[in-house]
Amino acid sequence: MERGHAEALIPMVTRVMAEAGLRYAQLDRIAVTVGPGAFTGLRIGLAAARGLAIAAGIPVSGVTTLEALAHGADAGLRSGRPVLAVIDAKRADVYAQLFDPGLRPLSQPQSLLPDELPATLADPGRPMLLVGDGASRAAPALIAAGLELEVASESQTPDPAVVAMLAAGRTDADQRSAVPLYLRPPQATRPAHGGRLRP
Repeated sequence: MERGHAEALIPMVTRVMAEAGLRYAQLDRIAVTVGPGAFTGLRIGLAAARGLAIAAGIPVSGVTTLEALAHGADAGLRSGRPVLAVIDAKRADVYAQLFDPGLRPLSQPQSLLPDELPATLADPGRPMLLVGDGASRAAPALIAAGLELEVASESQTPDPAVVAMLAAGRTDADQRSAVPLYLRPPQATRPAHGGRLRP
């Protein structure tokens, strides 16, 4: 959605719970993606997840968007290959993280220009699998650097079932993980003079 996340999210959750025939008291944990991603979407999603968790008296666990994308990749496609999860940051950069074939992180989530990917997040020894909506932006730079890769046609956005599976393996202490992961400062700036009419 471009706009209206806050208005749409809670009614959507209510519909999903009704369709599943569940009450909030039956939930064990709230899972939420923490980013990287759009600032407004992250803030709204995290606020809603925390609110639901407090109301239900259950833990909330955060899962990074890149981790969810990597784990959502088709097991047959990723077999024996590193996975590079890439999100289009909607600016010049992309958000990216490299995982080994067993999906252990080989890097931290980073904000990079596509041309910086080959030197920073490439595994030159093996063909890579690219996942995420930024894969098409990353692929030309990686190919130009002589790297072998395949772009997954699925896994363009995190699968909620994968997010839930990853969160289910977390402990209660992981509630601290439900904080936004921002890889660059927001585009919004404070108005001149702090919003006052006169300095």
